[in-house]
Amino acid sequence: MGRKGSSKSEKKRTGKRKGKRKSQARRADRHALYEQSVQDPDYDLALAKRLFKKRFGRPPRLLREDFCGTAVFACRWVAGHPDNRAWGIDLDPKPLAWGREHHVKLLSQDQASRLELVQGDVMNATHERVDVTVAYNFSYLVFDSRKTLRAYFRKARSTLRDEGLFLLDLYGGPDSMRLMTETREHDGFDYVWDQDEFDPVSHHAVNHIHFEFPDGSRLNRAFSYRWRLWTLPELRELLEEAGFSQVDVYWEGTDAKTQEGNGVYRKVVRAPADPAWISYIAAAL
Repeated sequence: MGRKGSSKSEKKRTGKRKGKRKSQARRADRHALYEQSVQDPDYDLALAKRLFKKRFGRPPRLLREDFCGTAVFACRWVAGHPDNRAWGIDLDPKPLAWGREHHVKLLSQDQASRLELVQGDVMNATHERVDVTVAYNFSYLVFDSRKTLRAYFRKARSTLRDEGLFLLDLYGGPDSMRLMTETREHDGFDYVWDQDEFDPVSHHAVNHIHFEFPDGSRLNRAFSYRWRLWTLPELRELLEEAGFSQVDVYWEGTDAKTQEGNGVYRKVVRAPADPAWISYIAAAL
């Protein structure tokens, strides 16, 4: 009679087990993929320094990063100058632990001593006041009512020194309200932005990030978001109601050849109709 499979002793002798190699999706690190495809901490760092120095005539030294995730921005901040200090706050312990392993460990002892990562609610975390507070990657959109978002903006204002700047980003345009997917190629994987649900009455949205790989595997719903898609006028009004004296919008320019965004953001009071855009907002005391 033929044998259906090798015995345990035979497998031990050969040192091999039958079975398929894990797919690229199963071997993937979702936090590393997110940083590669979504974040640009060097650009965000340069923008924060430029806007702050232009307004106050000096470089910023103290940073608070709300919804910091893996805290790559805060880590780059303390590495950028020996006088820089930073606090990163996030509710989720998993990205914080990943950041400690992959970013904090790369810092010098002195740099790491000037960084504090806090697992907690951004509404409750306290420390000395800072020059710049940031809320990037749209995470503040979890506040889905005027009352809760205004309360968060008041909290952000309370974290700042008298010469202080609050920076956040926003996406919008007609395409942001469509049910659609957008795929972008990266080195070794594809990033897929999936707008899965949108309610035009409440502006509540459900979005996902997937990653696809050359071997045909897919890391499905690596990240999912349930939030309210606020508009720029609403955010400006709420920031003013929260006590900020000046709220400026920075709009991305357009490349003349490709008609795509050129990565250069300038202050505007008006902007062209654009089906899909990302902007920065700077709010000062």
